[in-house]
Amino acid sequence: MRNPAIPDQTGRIAMVTGANSGIGYVTARELARHGAHVVLACRDPGRGGAALARMRDEVPGARLELGRVDLGSLASIREFAAGWRHDRLDLLVNNAGVAMVPYARTADGFESQFGVNHLGTFALTGLLLPHLLAALDPRVVTVSSEGQRFARFDLGNLDAERGYRAAFAYVQSKRANLYFAVELQRRADAAGLRLRSMAVAPGLTRTGVLTGGANSSRGRLYATLVRLLIRVAFRPVSEGARTSLYAATVPDLPGGSYIVPDGPLQLRGEPTRRTRERAIRDAATAADLWRLSERRTGVTYDLPAAGSSRRHRTIGG
Repeated sequence: MRNPAIPDQTGRIAMVTGANSGIGYVTARELARHGAHVVLACRDPGRGGAALARMRDEVPGARLELGRVDLGSLASIREFAAGWRHDRLDLLVNNAGVAMVPYARTADGFESQFGVNHLGTFALTGLLLPHLLAALDPRVVTVSSEGQRFARFDLGNLDAERGYRAAFAYVQSKRANLYFAVELQRRADAAGLRLRSMAVAPGLTRTGVLTGGANSSRGRLYATLVRLLIRVAFRPVSEGARTSLYAATVPDLPGGSYIVPDGPLQLRGEPTRRTRERAIRDAATAADLWRLSERRTGVTYDLPAAGSSRRHRTIGG
């Protein structure tokens, strides 16, 4: 059944990363249900294929396709972007990520949470930028977290240069997502482009991010305790996807918006725009992070820096 709060999406080409499960799956499914052509961008072809089949059963006639991209590998990101076969991309939902995993490095040597959650998202968005700018009203939605409010953001320890704590690294990567989304909007505005960049926090949601993937090796006690916590305190995935869908589809939502649940501690409730957030106003740190991200990934954006007429070009390494 269609959600009357979601406008008709017919004619839009959308891509959702991490669409094989959790919030990403629901976001992709509902966009397709409302008429969008949706690309499910997944790391694991087997899980992605299973999700695609399930979604087709749930939404008969949906326009869907599967793409493979691993945000932990710059080579995979570049290959995926180079193979984009549509004439444009109207909506990019940067949903994929990992949470509070044991220490690990990506294929390119980055700490895994910073590497996947931020650097992978930064590189993918930059390499898909020409396709976004080919759309009449392009939009980028990046999934942050309510946990970003508790981050002690340290530009000198983003890659675990001075030690690793899983929870610290996670909330720091989610703060980076918010910095990225808002800085992208600043640069789009400076260039006079129609691109709109949003960030969202889903609230506490019953996804598999705390138990699947790298966390599956933490042992039986960890899995039991986390599952109990999720069952008691977290809300269904369908509710967690509401902020992503709101940011992706509300027609008059201004670029640079940060959409969160309106309940206590941003943990549950109706989607609302939050403007009183320190990270949104911290343009200096966001600009420093942007430059660092360019150096680490080798990807720059065809957008001038805010307040500058200097232009960059997008490179694929």
